Amino acid sequence: MAIALALIVAMLVTGGVWLLLRPRSWSVVLGLTMLGYAVNFFILLAGRIGSRQPPLALEGAGALADPLPQALVLTAIVIGLGMTAFLVALALRGVAARGADTDDADRIGEGPVDDDDADMAA
Repeated sequence: MAIALALIVAMLVTGGVWLLLRPRSWSVVLGLTMLGYAVNFFILLAGRIGSRQPPLALEGAGALADPLPQALVLTAIVIGLGMTAFLVALALRGVAARGADTDDADRIGEGPVDDDDADMAA
């Protein structure tokens, strides 16, 4: 079971890195989100959330599950949601400013030309 869970984390990381290396801004947003999910899942696995220890104290209960990984993941989810909203707004602003979703528009002769750049070249 531990090998299957480790493979799931590895697939999430691999997919996230692959999406990060794509030239489109939406792929970068999805890749960072996928990496965030992988880190959250890894923290939960490291905290042994699947153990048979109860997360809440009951009368007569012995050992309890560690609440720290759960609190860290909850905080990471909130921060990740804020960062995803910021990245989506940044990507929309980039598409509106450049008229393209790819990073290839910055190459010479392919993207919009700024008047200041044309004056400097002449």
